[in-house]
Amino acid sequence: KRMRTLGITDFADYLKLVCASDNLAERRELVSALTTNVTSFFREAHHFRYLAGIVIPALKTKLVNGHPIRLWSAGCSSGQEPYSIAMECLRAIPDACRHDFLILATDIDPAILRRAADGLFSEHDLGEICDADRQRFFDLGDSAGSYSVKEDLRRLVRFRELNLHGDWPMRRQFDAIFCRNVVIYFDESHQQQLWPRFHAALTDGGVLFLGHSERIQPLEGSGFQSIGVTIYRKARPDAVTR
Repeated sequence: KRMRTLGITDFADYLKLVCASDNLAERRELVSALTTNVTSFFREAHHFRYLAGIVIPALKTKLVNGHPIRLWSAGCSSGQEPYSIAMECLRAIPDACRHDFLILATDIDPAILRRAADGLFSEHDLGEICDADRQRFFDLGDSAGSYSVKEDLRRLVRFRELNLHGDWPMRRQFDAIFCRNVVIYFDESHQQQLWPRFHAALTDGGVLFLGHSERIQPLEGSGFQSIGVTIYRKARPDAVTR
């Protein structure tokens, strides 16, 4: 696709182009062409039931006691996951925007992040969202059959470009991390490098949500406890194996 766009017919020529030290722009285009961006609102519903029933009530208690709240959607794709998290939070905490409450949404693909930040979705995208939630959280878009995320939902979510295998500049720990259907694309050695980093990035008792085909293996010594289907809680801080 990129070769056709650039009018290049030889793979070796494209390889030279994309590897050139001064061609960051084309490498970013290549990342966008390679990444998989399959997602939907409230995907893997059991995670959102756990979020609403267990995690968010604990967050409300933390807010009452003056603590900041941080949630992370790692590999957020076109935005449905972080916006779904935000909807669950606003249902339980309608004034969340007036507190130190943030959902960080990151992805390696700059093009998909721009789309996510725009917050524009089609009728098909909103297929699983009931009429009441459409009215509460979305406005009609400028084009027929389109919907725009409302401002109170936007204010909870901050989109940033991030490579999970690079530096993580975030200073605060997270109360929950959603990293679903992402690590399945990494080889075992890179997966093993991520588990202790997620462990360190979570608050004590924080929760990690993985995709339906993903598991922390081996679980023993990882610093995590399995508390549901692809749901893990951070155990004691010294339990992780590095």
